Amino acid sequence: MDRFSIKNFGPIEDVSLKLGDLTILVGPQASGKSIALETMKLVVDRDSVIDTLERYNYIIGHDTNKILDMFYGEGMSCIWKTNTEILSDGKTFLRSSLPKNSSGTDEAFFYVPAQRILSISDGRAKNFMEFDNSSPYVLRTFSETLRLFMQHGLGRTDILFPMKTRLKSLLRQSFNDSIFHDAQVAMEDRYGQKKMVLRTDSLSIPFMSWSAGQKEFMPLLLAFYCLSGPPSKVVKKEKYKYVVIEEPEMGLHPKAIISIILQILELIQTGGYKIIVSTHSPVFLEFAWAFNLLKESQRNQYAALYEMFGIPESSPVSNMLNGLFRKQIQTYYFKRSDKNGKVMSYDISSLDVNNADSVVSEWGGLSAFSTKVSDVVSRYMADYED
Repeated sequence: MDRFSIKNFGPIEDVSLKLGDLTILVGPQASGKSIALETMKLVVDRDSVIDTLERYNYIIGHDTNKILDMFYGEGMSCIWKTNTEILSDGKTFLRSSLPKNSSGTDEAFFYVPAQRILSISDGRAKNFMEFDNSSPYVLRTFSETLRLFMQHGLGRTDILFPMKTRLKSLLRQSFNDSIFHDAQVAMEDRYGQKKMVLRTDSLSIPFMSWSAGQKEFMPLLLAFYCLSGPPSKVVKKEKYKYVVIEEPEMGLHPKAIISIILQILELIQTGGYKIIVSTHSPVFLEFAWAFNLLKESQRNQYAALYEMFGIPESSPVSNMLNGLFRKQIQTYYFKRSDKNGKVMSYDISSLDVNNADSVVSEWGGLSAFSTKVSDVVSRYMADYED
């Protein structure tokens, strides 16, 4: 799938996306980003979704309301309206297309939801049926994937970080320096269940006592493990074509966010995935802006890129970035209309700070405050000096 559009669906009036190798979605909370991304997965992975629901004994049949409620969350079937229009690469996907009608069951979308902390909220990955019907399918299936992967896909080890077989050494060290600070993440027996602990300074710290950033990052780290490293019979990374990561910056310092961007680039380069990120962090757009300028200039591109990420040109990781400037980054802003409150998408991929349209120049609002602060301080300082 290269193009996806959706109209008159829940809060969305008109959203049209052309997917790049990396696609970045920005916009305020409740501006339809998750609804659009979940719908993309439903369209592409319909058969797998229904197979999974039936495997857990949900009786769906050809009831499209049940399918929608089970996928988006109980009571959400009403978001598909009579005038809803969904197009995938120009082909219409109808509500009547929802029931399974083929034998293909492989997922193509690996979806990391914003609510991912709920998948390991007590230090262990929950199974699909531990969530109630109000939980969206993408959270339930993500949690189940982590559970199976942790039980059967990591080999005979209780050490979850660091793991030499799952991340490149520079990335592993980067996550250590910005998030774990030489602590070790391990699985220990706690009251008859294996749960995550943080081993540091001779302590085994239970999951709920970790820092917010460490807790938020852990399910994302496990997702990276699923998509990289040696093959696993539990999670067949080769079947995935798209990776969705919602709000990867949650709880993290900008230094850690930069490490996540580098990990995402590694997945694009070596895994061949198309990655879609929804974010409220300007760090992703700062990278996309710099990438666009370097790509256009064609001068010392890679030297600048290595310096930007603090990577020595002699590092083996630098090979990972070779050819990166042949990739495409697309950026979209989701905004509710002032007239009717409905969501529209805007292509702001140029990220041109001199663009007459403030939606583009202010990067969908993510740079608006810093620009305003700079202008105000400059003006007041000028008045003070006078």
